[in-house]
Amino acid sequence: MTLIVDAVVIGRNEGARLVACLAALRGQVRRVVYVDSGSTDASVAAARSAGAEVVALDMSLPFTAARARNAGLLALAEAPPDFVQLVDGDCVLDPGWIPAALRTFHGKPNAVVVCGRRRERFPEASIFNSMADREWNTPVGPATACGGDALMRFAAVLAVGGYRDDLIAGEEPELCLRLRRAGGTIWRIDAEMTLHDAALLRFGQWWTRMVRSGHAFAEGADLHGAGPERYWMVETRRALLWGAAGPVIVIAATLIHPLGLLLALVYPAQMARLARRGGWRWGLLTVVGRFAEARGALGYHFNRVLGRRRGLIEYK
Repeated sequence: MTLIVDAVVIGRNEGARLVACLAALRGQVRRVVYVDSGSTDASVAAARSAGAEVVALDMSLPFTAARARNAGLLALAEAPPDFVQLVDGDCVLDPGWIPAALRTFHGKPNAVVVCGRRRERFPEASIFNSMADREWNTPVGPATACGGDALMRFAAVLAVGGYRDDLIAGEEPELCLRLRRAGGTIWRIDAEMTLHDAALLRFGQWWTRMVRSGHAFAEGADLHGAGPERYWMVETRRALLWGAAGPVIVIAATLIHPLGLLLALVYPAQMARLARRGGWRWGLLTVVGRFAEARGALGYHFNRVLGRRRGLIEYK
């Protein structure tokens, strides 16, 4: 039996990256649905020219990657595929990826998501790109989550309701949690999957990315932290400890006695510990990133107390 694979691509103002993304899908899938989140460049025209079906999101509602992916899934539902390849518009699919992933599905009947190695196209362009490339390199084997690029069983995703539209970030791990609770398994295989162009060239871009991570940790823990998986509880507490409670403790101790300032030495000590694994720049940015994560986590809780669904950040 021939298995049907379709693709959902999401993006906003991706330019040439989107053109490359769509070109790589040609001949690999039956249908490509491109979901555009308010692009002001020629993305929509480029997608139509490439033969993709275009879904333009209603600009009166807040954009999220989850909302865009759900719109793409909905467009495929009238003639559903067996599998759907989710791809971000700044990524290019490896030509051998889909056959490799389908072989994994064939050998693992309970598998609902298969992902592979996502690589940064230009890891040498900045330390931030290099850190992203390292982040993508998760262990091979059974996994708890995937990233934005993955091949999924279409029916299984729809059975759990798809993505949560309102999540600003962290929508893939949250979906994977519900898929696993429904009896499915997630696998990361040793195969090239996509080339990603993060284009993280400035500190501010990286900082915003880390704020989004902290927001995702806090919201995920709020949604599912009470479950047996303790979903993102560790990550949230770590961010709040290092990025919020730690500075408060140092300041309070210093006000009590000047020697209390010595407690701040825990931060360079942590940098040194991390540097043994990834170098000094990686250690420094990992510790600095805790402050950004704490800002994101506190921003989520602040908005929740005020009864606002939106956080401080939105999908690009």
